[in-house]
Amino acid sequence: MIVGIDPGLARVGYGVISRGDRYPTPLAFGCIETGSDRSTSQRLREVYDRISAILDEHEPAWVAVEQLFFTRNVTSAMHVSEARGVLLLAAEQRGIPIAEYTPNQIKQAVTGSGRADKHQVQEMMRRLLRLQEIPKPDDAADGLAVALCHMNMLRYP
Repeated sequence: MIVGIDPGLARVGYGVISRGDRYPTPLAFGCIETGSDRSTSQRLREVYDRISAILDEHEPAWVAVEQLFFTRNVTSAMHVSEARGVLLLAAEQRGIPIAEYTPNQIKQAVTGSGRADKHQVQEMMRRLLRLQEIPKPDDAADGLAVALCHMNMLRYP
């Protein structure tokens, strides 16, 4: 079982998948949202507590996390990196191995193109995981994509 995480401070997308008989099976996915009316430290604590509960419930063999990528907004990147820190800490405290992938690696692994847009990733998650509807919000689809990327890497090292 793999938990994939798309880190952020306002929204953390996550997806939990397992290796099915023939196809990967989604067990859970969603988005941890924190309110901007709260302090950064309160929001980080909420992210930590909620991801900890997910890790404790599912007891994954791996946690896969999207690497930080930013071009312009340094303040936003700092908040995302702080959130990544608490996410990595939660996995490390439980002794769960961590894999990290760039956004392009993830898109390439699940769509065949490192330039895929959010909708293409959502649609491929619907198809590859045999879901009735596209996973929403897009952060949840990204969490599933990170998990599926790692599952593919484990299969083809």
